[in-house]
Amino acid sequence: MEPALDQIIESIIFVSDQPVTVRFLHQVLTQQEASTKESEEEQEEQLTQGLTTKEIEAALQTLLTKYQDISYPFEIKKVSGGYQFYTKRAFYPFVRKAVVNKNKRKLTRSALETLSIVAYKQPITKAEVEFIRGVNCDYSIQKLLEKNLLSIIGRADAPGRPLLYSTSPFFMEYFGIADMTELPKLKEFEEMQEDKMGEFRQITQNQQNETTQGEEEAVLEGDEPGGEAAEAETTQSIQEAVSSDAGEAEQGQRSEGTDQG
Repeated sequence: MEPALDQIIESIIFVSDQPVTVRFLHQVLTQQEASTKESEEEQEEQLTQGLTTKEIEAALQTLLTKYQDISYPFEIKKVSGGYQFYTKRAFYPFVRKAVVNKNKRKLTRSALETLSIVAYKQPITKAEVEFIRGVNCDYSIQKLLEKNLLSIIGRADAPGRPLLYSTSPFFMEYFGIADMTELPKLKEFEEMQEDKMGEFRQITQNQQNETTQGEEEAVLEGDEPGGEAAEAETTQSIQEAVSSDAGEAEQGQRSEGTDQG
């Protein structure tokens, strides 16, 4: 029994270490089928009347639907203009602990800042990146080039002809996005910041309300001057003062009686 088209495509994607495009699949599959023909005329006929890109795209859609089933821990995703197998998000922490080299994959905060600036401002020169960050970026850019997350695409039309940097195709593969339009919009960051500030203001207001309520309860319970406890303390002080005055008066009367005797 010959394998179905979606199975063939599935096997090609499975063994590929980079996203597989529809064009590449069409090229491989038509050449493979044409190679079984004996004459050049039959090969040409197969290439023009054989498998179409629409059939390949339909088979890919079947695979995308197939791997959405919860029984599969991985899926096929469209990234960087092609298709590739990815572990589903729920299993990523366990897979990362098992097989991913953290030191190789991890990006420092400075590298992430540099990469973010390039992603949103590309093409851009190193001097422009440093002006935005306010610090030297030689090390970060070099590391990002080594990790194949940045590419040099030419030189700027400026004095000294500085190099121009942009994100590489691997950048989209690394972050699991299909194209650059999937990056969060700067407006979304502003909205997120405003939402966080709103939460902060609400938390601060709640804390102030709790403090005020606690002080009011303390006053009602007599823990503050003016309460029942303070009133009792004042009454006791007056009683002690009166008793003291009475004792002094009695002692004075005794002294007068002794002198008269």
